[in-house]
Amino acid sequence: MKQLLLLFVRMSRPSQLLAVILVYAWGALVAAVLLNGLNFATFLMGLAPLLLVSASIHYANEYADHETDALTDRTPFSGGSGALADYGAQPVLALRAAWVTLSLGLVLTAALILLDVLTLLSLPLLLLGAAGGWMYSLRPLALAWRGWGELDNALLGGVLLPAYGFAVQSGVLDQRIILLSLPFGLLVFVNLLATTWADGRADRQVGKFTLATRWPVLRLRLLYILVVLLAFALLLSYLDWLLPAPLVWANLLILPLALAAGWTYTRWRSPFPSVLVMVLFVSLQVAGWLALLLS
Repeated sequence: MKQLLLLFVRMSRPSQLLAVILVYAWGALVAAVLLNGLNFATFLMGLAPLLLVSASIHYANEYADHETDALTDRTPFSGGSGALADYGAQPVLALRAAWVTLSLGLVLTAALILLDVLTLLSLPLLLLGAAGGWMYSLRPLALAWRGWGELDNALLGGVLLPAYGFAVQSGVLDQRIILLSLPFGLLVFVNLLATTWADGRADRQVGKFTLATRWPVLRLRLLYILVVLLAFALLLSYLDWLLPAPLVWANLLILPLALAAGWTYTRWRSPFPSVLVMVLFVSLQVAGWLALLLS
């Protein structure tokens, strides 16, 4: 039982769940500052089904990618959890765990809506996230196998997730959180470029057609740099309109690091520089909006 528990914990990818919490908190803090203050109980209640649905997406990915993950040389940020191979477990265990956690997450969301803890808006946002996350890996769409996984993941983790945090806290969906999340969504996109590059050899062997396996290196490098520049140009355009100046300038300090990460892309196998840029960006946003709330 202990080994089974450890298997499910590893397949849930705890480090990625921590990132989910961070991005969710960002959306909630934006709502708290712009609209009606922070309700911490609501924050926690909205987080619980989100973590269940997020875990279900990770389990579904472990199931769908077990062949690729068994062939690749894992890094801390790519190649899945490696738990199925390490424990000699059947992939169907991951699929069953995905269905159980998805069902629990949706049932809990419905219950919280009926108890008037969450608004009805929370359910379609979670359903959309679950559908996009499952279809990243699984048929009939299997977006990650057809060159659309990077865009799908960027929209889910970069835009929909902070929007969910905003909606849970405020009960509404405001265009401002969508606009604010676009630069981050672009950085999530380039992070996916780096992550899929690390798995490129194994992906080619199993016929998984990510952008990293379909596009030539020079085109991939150009795309990376252009997306990074677009992300920070968008951020700068929000100066004193959508974002206070200190928040804009703090995030702009990351630009040299983001460009350096672009240089390492396809030259280094590890996606760590791209992951670092993404995490620093959202961490500074969380710190900035928290400071605004406290002031």
